[in-house]
Amino acid sequence: MRPVPRWALVSSGCAPVLLVGGWMLAAHLEGPAYDPVTQTISVLGAYGAKGFWVMTGALLALGVCHLFTAWGLRPAALAGRLALAAGGLAAFLVTMLPAPSSGGSLEHGSVAVVGFVLLAVWPVLAAVRTPAAPWGLRLAPSVVASVLMGVGAAWYLIETERQGAPGVAERLVTCMQAVWPFVVVASCVAYRDLRDARATVDARSDDDRSLPD
Repeated sequence: MRPVPRWALVSSGCAPVLLVGGWMLAAHLEGPAYDPVTQTISVLGAYGAKGFWVMTGALLALGVCHLFTAWGLRPAALAGRLALAAGGLAAFLVTMLPAPSSGGSLEHGSVAVVGFVLLAVWPVLAAVRTPAAPWGLRLAPSVVASVLMGVGAAWYLIETERQGAPGVAERLVTCMQAVWPFVVVASCVAYRDLRDARATVDARSDDDRSLPD
């Protein structure tokens, strides 16, 4: 199984930090007029918003992080890596098609939905069906992650339709989708380190047995 480079820890670890930090700073710039419970992240990146460039930069950085993580996640199945990379590209497109200052946007909403779907299904698509796979790439945890993300996305749609708390639902699901790549990468790096440590111990044991009494 091909190893995951350690720089993938940086790209995957920066993704949730940049995303959350971006929307917090953008919301701060908007001031009390912005309600993070009832208003979505897209409002922060809409034309004319005070935090437009902050939120746009955060989404662009998120997309870059996903692309690098997909590149470095070599043990994962190719379909999952492609889905993660496509999710990163969807973040780019969201910034190119920002929501208007008022009302909705079919183009923006469609790209956002595609991004949600890609980032929800990539864990299952990336799963490696071998018992020796790192924990984050095993089928059971991958299925659980995808199901939770799917439930979060469904909750977001429900809250949007009933005009409830779509901001909370959106933040929850996007956090899950931003954190999971780091979980997978960290499990792969830990798996490699443990395997290397065991190999070193076995080699020393063999050397000790080969020494004459």
